[in-house]
Amino acid sequence: MSAPQPERVTNGQHLETRRREVAGRYRDPDGKEHARHFARKVDAERWLDGVRGELVTGAYIDPNAGKLTVEEYAEEWRTAQVHRTGTQVRVDGHFRLHVYPTLGDRQLRHVRPTEIQAWVRGLQDDLSPRTVDNVYRYLKAVFTAAVADGLIRSNPCVGVKLPKAPPNKVVPLDVVQVRALADAAPDRYRAVIITGAGIGLRLGELLGLDLARVDFLRRRITVDRQLVDESGVGPVLTPPKTQASYRTVPAPNIVLETLAAHLARYPATEGGLIFTNANGDPIRHNRFSDMWRATVTKTKLEPERDTTRPHDLRHHYASLLIHHGESVKVVQDRLGHATAAETLNTYAHLWPDSEDRTREAVDEMLGAAFADSPRAEGVG
Repeated sequence: MSAPQPERVTNGQHLETRRREVAGRYRDPDGKEHARHFARKVDAERWLDGVRGELVTGAYIDPNAGKLTVEEYAEEWRTAQVHRTGTQVRVDGHFRLHVYPTLGDRQLRHVRPTEIQAWVRGLQDDLSPRTVDNVYRYLKAVFTAAVADGLIRSNPCVGVKLPKAPPNKVVPLDVVQVRALADAAPDRYRAVIITGAGIGLRLGELLGLDLARVDFLRRRITVDRQLVDESGVGPVLTPPKTQASYRTVPAPNIVLETLAAHLARYPATEGGLIFTNANGDPIRHNRFSDMWRATVTKTKLEPERDTTRPHDLRHHYASLLIHHGESVKVVQDRLGHATAAETLNTYAHLWPDSEDRTREAVDEMLGAAFADSPRAEGVG
């Protein structure tokens, strides 16, 4: 008895009947053959029709492509990104600590939105809403890339609900608190605190400051790099956080005098680095944080304040500019924010209230227009 023949042939797609099963076969754009068996001919035809439509429209996805695990593909994605050193370290940590333990072994094609939602729900038990959002955004970017690479059809991170962060208005340190921190800090670190409060640099920008970037004569400081802790390497100098972070900041006398006194006691390194540890080496962020926590504890600022971080020195600087009438644009430029919206979102509540000026403006114009109205006595 002769072998059964294909029942239909169309552009390489056909049906075969074998042992009461119907096999649908087709070749993908790379020429690789794929097959799937069905109990009924109608089901095989329907499947082949769907595949044919995907091939024609360009929506075809290789069914084997999504077999890569989340960890395998995420590592490919992570190492291919053009991230700053600090971002590389942060993404690596997020994935290793919060993604791979739960989702790392899952094949890309099998991850569902409900699974991502459950994963997010588990994260919020241990992490702040802001951190959950950061981890989620990086994982979402991985799945977006997998869709673009044709590995999966859709992104399971779309439509996932994230925990909402409670309103968190910045409460700047006042000058008395900054003085208390500077006085309580070890002598070698006192200048870091005063300089941070006096020119508003980010911690990495502060720790990367060198003599070539401090112009004592023109009283200004150039910001064009930062010191970051690179995993497995140690402190390294890298470009600043964003393009807007490149800036020149006016240096007040208190900062220049503090830096001069600091350099007299602790000379800069051969490379010109101003702030160093007791061994004359660059200061690691975690070591500075240890010093900071001990100093905050010594000043007893908490529990008066829920938490006090080195970044609060930057908030203090911003509050001084706002208090003395600087515009949003000026504050934005001094802090190196990318947009005025970023500045307003952080500090809008610190600008002086203008209720009285609003009333005066309306009364001066609209009120004057109705002052001689015959019905004015009845108003109010």
